[in-house]
Parts: sequence; structure tokens; C-alpha cells
Amino acid sequence: MSSTYLSTGRLNVGIIQEQVRKELLCLLEKCDGTKAIIWDESLAGPIDLVAKYSLLEEHDVVKAYPLRSGSLNIPSNIMNIIFITRAELDLMDLIAENVHNILICSENEKRPRKEFHLFFVPRKSLVCQKELQNRGVFGSFTLIEEFKCDLFPFDNDLLSMELSGSFKEFHLENDPTSLYQVAQAIHGLQKLYGKIPKVTGRGCAANQVWELLKRLSREEEEIKTTSTQSTTIEYLLLLDRSIDLLSPLVTQLTYEGLIDEIFGIDCNIVKLPAKRFCDSEDSPTTISLNEKEQIILNSGEELFAEIRDKNFNGVGPVLSKKAKVISSQFDEKHRDKSVQEIKQFVARLPHMLATKQSLATHTTIAEMIKEVTDSSNFLESLQVEQELLNCIDTDKPNAYIEDMIAQQQPLIKVLRLLCIQSLTNSGLKPKLLDYYKREIIQTYGYQHLPTILNLEKAGLLKQQQSARQYAVLRKALRLTVEDESEIAPKDISYVHSIYAPLTVRLAEQLVQPTGWQGLNDVMGLLPGSTIDSAPSNILSSGRRNSVTSEDYNSEPPKLVMVFFIGGCTFAEISALRFLSQQDDLNVEFVVGTTKLINGNTFLTSLMENLEST
Repeated sequence: MSSTYLSTGRLNVGIIQEQVRKELLCLLEKCDGTKAIIWDESLAGPIDLVAKYSLLEEHDVVKAYPLRSGSLNIPSNIMNIIFITRAELDLMDLIAENVHNILICSENEKRPRKEFHLFFVPRKSLVCQKELQNRGVFGSFTLIEEFKCDLFPFDNDLLSMELSGSFKEFHLENDPTSLYQVAQAIHGLQKLYGKIPKVTGRGCAANQVWELLKRLSREEEEIKTTSTQSTTIEYLLLLDRSIDLLSPLVTQLTYEGLIDEIFGIDCNIVKLPAKRFCDSEDSPTTISLNEKEQIILNSGEELFAEIRDKNFNGVGPVLSKKAKVISSQFDEKHRDKSVQEIKQFVARLPHMLATKQSLATHTTIAEMIKEVTDSSNFLESLQVEQELLNCIDTDKPNAYIEDMIAQQQPLIKVLRLLCIQSLTNSGLKPKLLDYYKREIIQTYGYQHLPTILNLEKAGLLKQQQSARQYAVLRKALRLTVEDESEIAPKDISYVHSIYAPLTVRLAEQLVQPTGWQGLNDVMGLLPGSTIDSAPSNILSSGRRNSVTSEDYNSEPPKLVMVFFIGGCTFAEISALRFLSQQDDLNVEFVVGTTKLINGNTFLTSLMENLEST
């Protein structure tokens, strides 16, 4: 699939793709001869977004392997072994093991000695290089370089760093490394698209990133724009995930969100059972791998771009309408036509066939989702979740959660609802919290005690405070909205049917005339402090803390980047896209994040000794 869709937004994300691609190819050209790449597995998907394997083959890459323990059967005709990895100590041990095994194999079989190269993503680490020295392989490397790719382009309005452990590292382990990487990533964006004049944010991590950004700007006297793009990011909103721990846990009910919840989306790809897509009449257009169909999900596909952000209940009518249109278009071939009309029909045929295939694919996916969303387990869990969001019976043992524990349902599902109850009740009474912890430990085993301690340290499970923060925030920010239309929504709460993500409510308030000044009474309930770097002459309307202009119809929409430090969900992205489509706001949002997450992946990153999800 072409990646031209990356250049169709206000921010030409295609520039980032081209820059990262050139950087990788430049590094490969430093290694003369045939090459084998050994990937850090967490990087294979993100880098595939910028450089397909077919492109690497054009630059003498013969084989690609995941970085794992064990021996590799490297063909004798390969001259260069290239490791591409993040700077993590456990990966250095795997690299050392691989180098030792390859060297021993070459000596035993009397093959020519291969050259080893190491590309760190995005920057070198002295600690990692010291570890390689301790393991006795540092001297085996001909090249040790940096592959500077902080952000990966997922769509024309979405960039992700794909740092899976950023939230845990900072909030549980007090390791600020990922925050420096976030600052470097935003600093790199400013080099490409121009300096961002206004920065607003909330949370401890956001404040640290802002301080690092200021330091980087001071070190570099001024940021020079190297891009010819006229579009600039006018506002940056930095949001620490810790200010809104609830939104990742709430079930996403958009089409793309449900695909991620049920099947998992990894770097724009979802893998589904191939047998569900078999059709003897049509030739397959997607790749089949180990009885799995790989479906690519991005705005380059017209139909997916139309339905991805809709509430799932609004997807069926769109697919039905598309099916009728396609059917009527193909019926035209049976009518009498002039030569000119036949020519026009033939010209439209490739697009019609592509649309028909796309419709068949998404109809199948929608059927698979519906099988899950119609199940009693899903509906009961969703009902309990929505009752908790509305503060119904949050202060006592929840019968449904108790039943889940008694039935030994997957621990991740239990903890997800339990954390929602804790957050919506602004903590649990000590006796209730102890009761839940005792039930979990007795049912699932003592090995899960570190997980519970992690959730407590992260603030997901906690003892009740005197102030009921969630109840106040729910009312002040309209976090729950009843009777909102799922098919023709007028509020961002449609992404969860009744719940509006707090992070997106903050973004929505920021672009109002009063900005965050209208939230002075409730901002104190959120952890951390507020960033506001607005000089008085930035705003065309002369209003402080306001993103929008008084005469918004006379100027193009302002471009606002919302950067989530600690991860964001597809539902939050859909809600921001919904706001971008509101004419009265005159704002377009682009999203940056350290990682794309859902409730399960967010909790899993905090869990230890996890036996089953």
C-alpha cells in the first residue's frame, strides 16, 4: 500500500518517514557487501513503517532475524551482521551471545570471518557499550553508530515513539530516560517544522519534558527550519498519562478501538484468522502468514478512514450503504452503453474492485467484533464499567468482580475493572481494598503480589482520600454524558458511549476562548503542575490561554499537537479527530505519543509474574 496518505494532513508526516528512511539506508551503505540484519523485536514493526523489507533487499540485505537467544544459521555468503537495537542492557546480553555463537560457528566450519556492526536506536549508550566490553565482544564490532529515529509515522495525524515501558520507568522506577527521549523527539520535530511558539501541559512528566526542551533550545542558539513546508505546529499540549489513569482502562467502543481491544493492533497491522477471509471467487490482496491474515489499517484505505473513528454501532449502516453503492455500480455493466461510457466504466473499475475488496474485509472484521460485543460476558462487563463511571455502588464490593475472581477469569480483566472502581471512587476504603487484595492473592497466587504493589504505586489502586476528586471532575468536565447519539454524535463521549476521556476534555477546554482559566477550580485536583509558556504577542486574538481566534472564519485552523507522555488509546485519538471536525473550534489536532496502548497493554506493562492475560 502506498504511503502517500502520510502527506495529506496539515502536518506533512511524510517528511519524517523520508528522513528516517534516508538515515537507515545511509547506515546500510557504510557496510559493503551482503548483509543480515538482527532486529530488536520491538523495532521490527516500527521500522517497517518507514522502510519495507523489499527496500532493504535493494541494499544487499539478504536475511533478517529477530534478536533472540540461541544460535543462528547465517548463510556463508553474508559478509556483514548488523544488529539494530534499543539501548537496553538485557539486549546487550543477547547480542553478546549471538556474536559468540556466530564466531564459534565460523571457526568450526572454517568460514571467512564476518564483520559485525551495531546501530543503536535512537542513541548510543555508554552503559550498554561497557556491558559489551564486559562480555568480551565490544572489539568484534567494526561500526557502532546511532540510528536517530525518535518518532515513527503511523498516520497523517499520528506519531508514536513506541516506547513500551515509558510510564512504568518514570512513575514506578524513577527513571527519567524516556522523558529525555520525548524532549529529543519534540526538539527534532521543531527542526523539521519550525519552533512551536506556545507550550501548555499538565503533570510531573510533562513539566520535566518542558524543562528539557528549554535546555535543548538554549544549547542550540536557535532552531532553524530545514523543511520547506509552510505548515507549522502552533501549539503543543503535553499531557502526562498520570493525570488521567482512567481513560486507558475504559473499554473503547470505536471501530478501530474495538479492533485493538479484541485482536490487538501492532504498528498499523492486525492479524486475524485467515479462514475468515477465504473467498474462492476473489484473489487475496493481503499477506497470509501462518494461517493469519495481516490487515493493514491506516487512512490510505478510503473505507477504513471513513469508519475507523465511528462508534461501532454506527459502522453497520455505513457498510450497508457502501454495499448498495458498489452493487449498483457493478450493475451498470449490464446496461447498454456508448463507447465513451464503456471507457469511463473501465477507468473506474480498479477503484471499484479495490473498494469491493475493502468492503468485504471490513464486513468480515465487523462480524468478528460483533460476535464478541454481543456476548453476555462483554455486555455484563460493559454494564458494570458504565455503572462505575456513573459512580453507582463504587463504595462496596462489586458482585460482578467477586464472581470473576471466583470463576478465576483472566487476572487482567479482574484488575481492569477493579482499577476502574478504585479510580471512580477516588480510592477504596481500607477494608474493601484489603478484601480485594486478599481474594486475588488467594485465588491467583502470591506471585501476583508485586503486581498489586505496582498498581498501588502507580495510583491505579489506592486507599480512599477525603476529597472525592473523580466526582468533582466528572461534574465539572462532563466526563459522563447520558443519551449521546452513537451514530450522529455531538460530543466526544461517543467513543466510550457514555464517557469522555479527561485528557481530550482538557484539550477541548484549551481551545475555548477562556482556555484553562475556566478550570481553575478543578485543575488542582489533577497531579502535578501546569505549564504555560504563552507570551502575550503569540495569539492573534490577543486572548491569553486561548488557542482559537475571535474571528476564526477568516483564518485557517490552528494546528495543535497533543503529546501523550506514557501512552494513549485509539479512542482518545478518535475523540481528538472528532474535535478537529468541529467548525466552531477552528482547530486541527495531531497526536504524538510514547506508545499506543489499550487497557490490557497498559496494565500488562505494570504487571509482574503475569501467567495469563
